[in-house]
Amino acid sequence: MNTLRTRWKALVPAFLLALSLAVPAAAAETQAAAADLQTTADTAAAYAAQYGGAQSLQYALWQDGEIVLTGEAGTFSRSENRLMTGDELYGIGSVSKIYTTVAVMQLVEDGKISLDAPVTRYLKDFTMADQRYKDITVRMLLNHSSGIKGTGLSGAMLFGGASTQAHDTLLEKLSTQTLAADPGAFSVYCNDGFTLAELVVEAVSGMDFMDYVEENILAPLDLDRTFAPGGDFDTADLAPIYRGEDPRALPQDALNAIGAGGIYATASDLAAFGGALTGTELLRETSLDAMAAPEYARGIWPDAGEPDSLAYGLGWDNMEWYPFCQSDIQALVKGGDTLYYHAGLVVLPEYDMAAAVVSSGGVSTYNQLAANQILIAALAEEGVTVDQTVETLPAAEPAAMPAEQLANAGYYGSTSVQYQVEISADGTMTLSYLNYPTTMPAQTFTYYSDGSFRDAAGMSYISFVKESNGQTYLYQRAVSPLPGLGALPTSNYAAVLLPENPLSPEVSAAWESISTVSILPMNEPYNSQMYLALADSAATETPESVPGYIGAARIVDETTAVSEIQVPGVGSRDGVDYTLEDRDGVLWIDAKGSLYMDAAAAPTLFTGSGWAYSTIRDDGYARWYRVGDAAGRSMTVQVPEDAGFWVYDGSGQVTASSVLWGDTSATLPADGLIVFAGDPGARFHLRFQG
Repeated sequence: MNTLRTRWKALVPAFLLALSLAVPAAAAETQAAAADLQTTADTAAAYAAQYGGAQSLQYALWQDGEIVLTGEAGTFSRSENRLMTGDELYGIGSVSKIYTTVAVMQLVEDGKISLDAPVTRYLKDFTMADQRYKDITVRMLLNHSSGIKGTGLSGAMLFGGASTQAHDTLLEKLSTQTLAADPGAFSVYCNDGFTLAELVVEAVSGMDFMDYVEENILAPLDLDRTFAPGGDFDTADLAPIYRGEDPRALPQDALNAIGAGGIYATASDLAAFGGALTGTELLRETSLDAMAAPEYARGIWPDAGEPDSLAYGLGWDNMEWYPFCQSDIQALVKGGDTLYYHAGLVVLPEYDMAAAVVSSGGVSTYNQLAANQILIAALAEEGVTVDQTVETLPAAEPAAMPAEQLANAGYYGSTSVQYQVEISADGTMTLSYLNYPTTMPAQTFTYYSDGSFRDAAGMSYISFVKESNGQTYLYQRAVSPLPGLGALPTSNYAAVLLPENPLSPEVSAAWESISTVSILPMNEPYNSQMYLALADSAATETPESVPGYIGAARIVDETTAVSEIQVPGVGSRDGVDYTLEDRDGVLWIDAKGSLYMDAAAAPTLFTGSGWAYSTIRDDGYARWYRVGDAAGRSMTVQVPEDAGFWVYDGSGQVTASSVLWGDTSATLPADGLIVFAGDPGARFHLRFQG
C-alpha cells in the first residue's frame, strides 16, 4: 500500500533558515525611483507577498519614537469580505527570541544573571548525557553556540490551543541527549537554547515568562497588541492561515515554545519593540551594544568577510545586515517562521528606525528584504543614501586545476541537504543533491585561478576550506538579485566533508531493509501540526543516501545512528539521533523523544455490526488503523474531550479531521488510514453505515 509514504529519514518538520546552492538568481532589473515612501513600502510589500505566496501581509515603520507608516498586502481571508486594519495579529516565530534576549539582559543589568556563568547555576535540574553540558553558559544560549543539537518541539506545534508540554518536558528530554560540539566551538541556530533561556528567566525572576515580558517589556512601551498562546486576546484577530489552495482556514497556529518562537504581534507593535532597542527604554547602552556585537566570531566561521544572511549577535540573526553594511550603517535583523506565519524585523540603531513585516504564508527572508526597502526609502527622505550595488564575484579566469583539489571529492552533509562532489582532473566539478535528485538536478562548476569553482553564469562560487578543527567545508558564495526587494547575499559553509563510515554486512543489511519504511507518529498530541505535515511528507521524493549514513546521521550499529556534523550558521541545526527498537516484532523509531511506528503494523479497522470504539491506552500513544474493507462506508465519530481524529486517503492527503474542520463523520477512502489521538483513556465511539 502506498499510504502516506512518509520517509522515516525526514521525521520532524524543520524551521530552516538555510540557503541552498540551488537558490535561483532572479534576473537583475533597474527599478525606477519610488514616488514616495508609501509607494515604496507598498511595492516592497507586494513583491514580498508575491514571491512568498503570502495570503496576507502587514508592515509598519517606526521612526523617532512613533509609528509613522503602516500598510497591508494580500487579503485577510478567503471566505469573508473583511478589510485589513493593521490591528490583525500574526505569529512572529523566532523574532520572539529578541524578547527573550531582552529579558535575559535586563536580569543581567539587575545583577541576577551573569552571561558567562554556567546555565547550571540557574537551572539546578539541567543535565545531559554529556559532561560538557556543565560548560554551557547563558551567553551560549543567546549566541547559538551551546552545542545542543537543536529543536525539541514535539508537542509544541499545535492547532488551536496553548500547552506547556514542550516547556515542561525540555529538561527531561535534554537529560538523555549528547552535544554536537564543545560549548562555544561555533554558533549554529538552536531553538532549544532559547527555551532554556526562557526557563532561566523564570527561575531567576520567579515569574511566568510571559508575565515577565508583559510587566517588563510590553507595559513600559504601551504595547497592547502582543500576546502568546493562551493569552488574553480574541483569537478571531489572528490572521487566518491556510494550506495550499484550500479555501478553508486552519485553526489557530500555536507554537508553544514561547521564548523560542511563540509570540503573536501586529507589525506596529513589533516595529515599536524594535524601535525601543535603538534607545534606552528597555536596556542600557552597554547591553544594547553587547547584543549587537559579533558573537559569531567567537568560534569557527568563514573568514572571507563577505555579507551573508547570518552573522549572529546575542539574539540577532545578523548584526552586519546587507545592504546597509556597504554604507557603514549597522542594521540588526531577526527573522521568524512557524509553519504558517512569517516575520522580519530590521532595526537601524543610529538612525532611530525599525521596520517590521509579518505575514500569513510567505517567507521571512522576503519579509526582511521588504523591511530593507522601507528603511532605505525612509533614509532617503533624510538625505541618507544606501549603496545597493549588487556585489559581483572577484575577478578570476579559468585555470588548470592543481592535483590536490581532487582530494576534496566525496560526500558532504548538512542536516538539511547531503551532496556528492565529483572532481575530475580537467577542473570540472559536479555537485549532486542526494536529497532531491529530481527537483534539484546536478550542477557543473569549473575551476578558476583563485582556487574557486564557478558555474557557467558566473553567479555561484564554491571553494573548499580546511578549518582549524581539521574538517573540510564546502564554502559557497553568491548574490541573488530579487527585483523589487534588492538582493540576497550568500557567503557561508553549506556542508562538511563526511568521514567514510564503512559498515559490516550485518549493519548495512539492517538499515537497508528499512530504508523505504513508511512511519507514523505515535506520541504527538491530537492537535499536533505533525498530522497535517504528514500530508506534505507523503509527496516528497525518495532521497538517495550517503553510504554509512541516514541523512547526515552516522550509522553506529544495527539500532543507532548519531548526528555528529559540525557546520556553523544553520548547516548542523536540528541534528537528530535515531534509535531503532523492536517492540513485539514491530519497528519503532525514537528520534530525540519523538516516537514513530512502522506503518505496516497498523491494524485494519474493525467495524463490527455497525458500532465500534477505539480507546487511547495508558501509554497515550495514537491509535492508527488501515481502512481496509471499510472503504466507501460512512463513519460517524463521537469525539471525547481533549481528543481528535484524522482520516487520510491512499495518497496521504487529509480528507477529514475533527481538529481542522470540526468533522464528526467521514466517508472512508480506499487504501486510507485513520488515527485517533488524545489523553489516556479517551474513548471514541464509532458508527458505520453503507
